[in-house]
Amino acid sequence: MNPLHWKDPVCGMSLSIQKSKDVSIDYQGKPYYFCSDFCRQKFLESPIDYLNPSFRSRSHASNEALYTCPMHPQVRQPSPGHCPICGMILEPPLGDRNDPIAQELKDMSLRFYFSLILTVPLFLIEMSAMSLPDQIQLWTVPWIQFLLATPVVYVGALPLFKRGFYPLPKGQTNMFTLISLGILTTYGYSTVATVWPQIFPASSRGPEGGIHLYFETCGTIIVFVLLGQMLELKARGKTTQALQGLFNLSPKTVRIVGPDGIESDLPLEQVQKGDHLRVRPGEKVPVDGSITEGNGNLDESMLTGESIPVEKTKGNQVTGGSLNGTGSFVMEAEKVGSDTFLARMIDLVSQAQKSRAPIQRMADNISSLFVPFVMALSALTFVLWLTLGPAPRFSHALISAVSVLMVACPCALGLATPLSMMVGIGRGARMGILIKNAEALETLEKINTLVSDKTGTLTVGKPRLVRVKPAPSFTETDLLSFAASLENSSEHPLAHSIVSGARERGISFIPAMGVQSYPGKGISGTVKGQSILLGNDRLIKEMKIDIGYASKESQYFRDRGETVTYVGVNGIFAGFLALTDPLKASATDAVQLLKKEKIRLIIATGDHPLTTQTIAHQLGIGEIESDILPEGKLALIRRLQSEQRRVAMVGDGVNDAPALAQADVGIGIGTGTDIAIESADVVLVKGDLNGVVRALHLSRATMRNARQNLFFAFLYNILSIPIAAGALYPAFGVLFNPALASLAMSLSSVCVIGNALRLQYVSLKV
Repeated sequence: MNPLHWKDPVCGMSLSIQKSKDVSIDYQGKPYYFCSDFCRQKFLESPIDYLNPSFRSRSHASNEALYTCPMHPQVRQPSPGHCPICGMILEPPLGDRNDPIAQELKDMSLRFYFSLILTVPLFLIEMSAMSLPDQIQLWTVPWIQFLLATPVVYVGALPLFKRGFYPLPKGQTNMFTLISLGILTTYGYSTVATVWPQIFPASSRGPEGGIHLYFETCGTIIVFVLLGQMLELKARGKTTQALQGLFNLSPKTVRIVGPDGIESDLPLEQVQKGDHLRVRPGEKVPVDGSITEGNGNLDESMLTGESIPVEKTKGNQVTGGSLNGTGSFVMEAEKVGSDTFLARMIDLVSQAQKSRAPIQRMADNISSLFVPFVMALSALTFVLWLTLGPAPRFSHALISAVSVLMVACPCALGLATPLSMMVGIGRGARMGILIKNAEALETLEKINTLVSDKTGTLTVGKPRLVRVKPAPSFTETDLLSFAASLENSSEHPLAHSIVSGARERGISFIPAMGVQSYPGKGISGTVKGQSILLGNDRLIKEMKIDIGYASKESQYFRDRGETVTYVGVNGIFAGFLALTDPLKASATDAVQLLKKEKIRLIIATGDHPLTTQTIAHQLGIGEIESDILPEGKLALIRRLQSEQRRVAMVGDGVNDAPALAQADVGIGIGTGTDIAIESADVVLVKGDLNGVVRALHLSRATMRNARQNLFFAFLYNILSIPIAAGALYPAFGVLFNPALASLAMSLSSVCVIGNALRLQYVSLKV
């Protein structure tokens, strides 16, 4: 397995070796890790299949189509339903056409209006009963109330009962258990009092000798709880808007250009690599690829957060999901299906929204004990009122005990952090900040040190070959041909620049044989039977190649901020190449903003000290670690962490991957290599260093929002439970009505969700 990251063999979810504590098993002497018990069980049912890559690719989509709980993401199942822990409706997989949340909202709405129609007359009868003659009041009114309340209980509250009592055989309880007990207690008491009033003692009767009934309280509780569920479901639907917005970026059909030039429409799913597609004005780019004909102005704001359209012409890369404003072009499909950047982006955000932040552990621990605690407190309240309360003791005891059951809201406590994280991660995705897990979003807030790579991070990452300096016995053509032939197989930005420079000069080259990479140093191989070496000072010295006179000349170019790469042929110095890579336009402003945030900045690069010092001076960064290998970057991160620093690492190359994985938060540049993106916790789609500032602001706003939610949820329960138990009665003679308690409970959850939704509009501009 990859020592940095691995994937769940069932669903393909990325798991981090440093930060993940997921379910694991040993199979045939090897450890395998899973994101949930569901995936582990699926693996145990057929491990041979899931270890077969072809089987995994065929089954990947179906395995990912799992329904999950926002409060308990470990609950995952292939079909709609309710969470067995908290009773909430499970979130559907992305793009589910039969949205169970929408269906649940429709069902709750019908039950709400049905219950409301019967509860209004029930309430009016209770209010008017006091003016009726005693004979009518004692015998007629209870039965009318019973007939009105019974359909409300058995129809309106049916889904609440199912959720509340479903987990009981497993020894579990949830919020709906409390609600169900409160409803059944008031309804059961009132029913018995209607059918057998003679069995009740004098302590439960009022001054006139009648027994107070709670049918209208029961109906009102149900109406308010259903109303709360409706508001909660509507709000939950908004928490995934950002992700649904990404999903809807891809067009349903594309216009394919055949070999004969004839154009026809085709479903997006049928597009294959190499197809030529027409994108007209106002249409979305269907897949990743490059323009082969025409031009367009593309709006990439939903992918990068950048609102200014980008002009694209022949040869430029285009990303699926971009909107073509003006112009028409033909593109060649290069990445399709799950390989497109948009598909990977959706997958990352979807998995991140299901992850848990450390701050949630406290709420989880409290929530797991909360329902049994409330049930015990309700029973204690009943006993205290029954033994110490004023007459009618039984009625007061019942009303207070039920109020305690209804007012407690573990749902608000459980939703406080997950919803803030979901909305925050979605907000980041809309701004081109892909956060892979909630833990990274929480940790980012605490970062006080940022270690940054240079090439492709602080600089544009597209170096330009500016000079070719051959040794006396070699020509420019020879030198550049050898270098380009060797670098053609490398992903490093400098390699692409050398290859592009050779092509621009019309110099031909052939694929090299036996290519060997030296991370942070250079590359070697065989070209036309010649042993070629290309690298920096360290590699040249290790290979004992004497550069002689070129040492002073190359230093002159380094003083000007250029990067020098030496070339050796058969152990003899053949010359050097000089490349320049300008700073990103936003780098200087981003560095100043990070300094204002009191972030310690360090440049760590494999480039020469003189080149690095020039860049650092331009940016105003005082600390540099130059001429450093990947192991050196890793050691630097560890040293800073040993000094109790919270370290973020930002980089885009293969040599940055170990440091990205070791850092408290690894920040990958979206324009960088796949392994750097895979190793990072946060990916900046645009590759702009301002994205680090935006990510920092997003983390702080999200964590502030989560703490607000937790504070409100705790404060609500601390204040409401004693009031519901009757704390105000001795001083004011006031008892909390169970119906009002149920309304307060429902609104507390809605308030938490509403506060989380504010993150959709938080400003991340820099």
